[in-house]
Amino acid sequence: MHEEEDGSEAGSCAASRVVVASRSVDVAEAEGAKDQASKLCGYLNKLSGKGPLRGYKPRWFVYDPRKCYLYYFKTPQDALPLGHIEIGDACFSYDVEGEEGQFEIRTAEKEFLLKAPSRQVMHYWLQQLQQKRWEYSNTRGSGQRDSWSSPTLAYPPSGLVGKDNGRRQTLRTTQCDRQPAQRPPPAPDSPAASDQTQSPAVTQGEIDQLEALLQERDEQIQSLCGHMERLALEKDSLQQELKGLKIKVGEINDQLGMLMETIQAKDEVIIKLSQESSEQSGNPNDPGSPSPNKDQQEVDILKDSLQGYKSQNKFLNKEILELTVLRRNAESREKTLEAKYTALEAKLCQVESKYLVLLQEVKTPVCSSEQSPAREVISRLLEDALQAESPDQQEQHIFKPNTVSEYDAYGFKTVPEEEEEEEKLVAKVRALELKSLSMCDQEVSVGVKWENYLASTMNRDLVRSPELKALIRCGVPHEHRSQVWRWCVSFHVKKFRDQLAPDYYETLLNVARDKPNPASKQIELDLLRTLPNNKHYSSPSAGGIQKLRNVLMAFSWRNPDIGYCQGLNRLAAIALLYLDQEDAFWSLIAIVEVFMPRDYYTKTLLGSQVDQRVFRDLMSEKLPRLHAHFEQHKVDFSLITFNWFLVVFVDSVVSDILFKIWDAFLYEGPKIIFRFALALFKHKEEEFLKLQDSTAIFKYLRCFTRTILDSRKLMSIAFGDMNPFPMRQIQNRRSFHLEKVRLELTELEAIRQTFLRERETNQDGRSFVSDDEEDN
Repeated sequence: MHEEEDGSEAGSCAASRVVVASRSVDVAEAEGAKDQASKLCGYLNKLSGKGPLRGYKPRWFVYDPRKCYLYYFKTPQDALPLGHIEIGDACFSYDVEGEEGQFEIRTAEKEFLLKAPSRQVMHYWLQQLQQKRWEYSNTRGSGQRDSWSSPTLAYPPSGLVGKDNGRRQTLRTTQCDRQPAQRPPPAPDSPAASDQTQSPAVTQGEIDQLEALLQERDEQIQSLCGHMERLALEKDSLQQELKGLKIKVGEINDQLGMLMETIQAKDEVIIKLSQESSEQSGNPNDPGSPSPNKDQQEVDILKDSLQGYKSQNKFLNKEILELTVLRRNAESREKTLEAKYTALEAKLCQVESKYLVLLQEVKTPVCSSEQSPAREVISRLLEDALQAESPDQQEQHIFKPNTVSEYDAYGFKTVPEEEEEEEKLVAKVRALELKSLSMCDQEVSVGVKWENYLASTMNRDLVRSPELKALIRCGVPHEHRSQVWRWCVSFHVKKFRDQLAPDYYETLLNVARDKPNPASKQIELDLLRTLPNNKHYSSPSAGGIQKLRNVLMAFSWRNPDIGYCQGLNRLAAIALLYLDQEDAFWSLIAIVEVFMPRDYYTKTLLGSQVDQRVFRDLMSEKLPRLHAHFEQHKVDFSLITFNWFLVVFVDSVVSDILFKIWDAFLYEGPKIIFRFALALFKHKEEEFLKLQDSTAIFKYLRCFTRTILDSRKLMSIAFGDMNPFPMRQIQNRRSFHLEKVRLELTELEAIRQTFLRERETNQDGRSFVSDDEEDN
């Protein structure tokens, strides 16, 4: 963030002031702030501009403890800052003989010259900033915060995932050079997987080579683990060294404060003695006054002492600057080690994924022979590799090649228990690849961008803008998703909520408890079938079941014409992972009543049928080769894509991609479904074109979305390759196909009524004999 100032800016030099607001700076911040921590803010004059236009301009400064940044605005009412100063690594200094109130803040990249209205105000700012820097340094040094994750969120996380105490592992914060993620293995029922399972038996020589390769992989894993342990020890050593430097800096700061107080006291004594000397010089005949020579000697002694204190003060300032540089170097080394550690962990995930694939390739030919001594070894290796990591194992073994936990960040089981061994292996490899991708540089940079953007809003409500849209299209970090989803839902349903009582949701729940509902039976049947692989919905006692029941029952009373439709349960369940009950209820309202056309979730599913025809048109336009390929082999892809649209890809893509789709969907609406549906086909277009059999095409069609793991590539296709993508075009095609579908449904209804009348007429006077009666 850079300051955008020039000489043409006009600003009245209002008197600077320092304000310590115990709750907030203004009304907007009071509404947005959730904590009661005091805020350091106020006017200071900042030196800016170039040439003859260079001079001091009044700026409103606000300290943000989340990043240890000192933001400066043109006025307190501005939403976006002109720039910021990084206080965490800054040094402060001032010249005793310089202009009154002038001080300097020096960072690693820039120097800032500021001026307070008085020396007292300057001292206050310097003391406060030193204190803030020290607090931030202690927090950062203790490892309690990430460099791009706020220590305290402005909006506390909500929803089942946000409050999940079991998942506290967040993405690491350092940026490093990593190996590109390996291509994911084929799905078990894909043509490529079929080729692997049907491979002929290998010779003994090939088995020896494979065993040697396995041994080499094991040695690589052990070497990486040893390297990671050494890096961890070196990191601990640097942290201890850094802690010692910080303690020394703190002690010197205390000494400096005491010396400054002593100098101030000496100044007051000198001024007092000077005044007395002046008075006595005016009365040289006063018998009670000391001699002028003696007074002059005392003044000289005090001046010498003052000069000594000044020299000592300069020395201590220099010492502080040097210690700050040492601390900065130690932190730089620590960040470098963390970068190496993250790179090694990512590489370890890739090595293990290759190791699992290699084990699967070896298993079939080796285990086919009953007499093979390697059979038991390979089976045991596979069993160990597929075993999920429990919390106890995580505490006992910090470094081990088994790096996949039982559940992912969203509560979904990484390796489903009911799957076959081969499918479990594919799921484990998929989880490793996803973990490797999550540690890439681009994921870290997205987190940094979000932190900077939210810090610049200073706890104000979000506002729709191109910048926010671009950020959401990159994906919302886990720690901010609750806040962003809540704001998106509130924005879309504001016109409804403003007309209703604040306790509207509770009123619907009371009605649901007191009155029978025809939809309640089907809701109860579907609760445990909603997301059975997610720990929040896997059993009747799971935390999400009752919340899901409440949301669906309240919705059925609000929309009696829909009541309940299979698919609504999955929409509500995903929303509940990041939202509380009431916000999840309103997210369902936003999807059904705002985003989707009418009759999308009614018994006829009219709107859903229309969207499938619209999507077929878009496939023909955006992906003509693939569409022609499906037409040639008479493959109806709408049998698969219908569910994509109905539940917004729930259970169709991996969870990391699913929640990024939902981020954009809740901000932009249903157009996102069309974008990503096309992007999924575009991503695997070449694989589809290689298949020349309708059975193989449909088989791959059922599972291909689970083999797509790189969310960045998919989002690039959806928001880049699919452009232009105007919503007006979709609305026009919806109107066109809606009339055609309604006409077809009317004709079908007429045919049905005719058939019923004919059947009733033909049944008169006729008796039917069962097959059993004829046999007898």
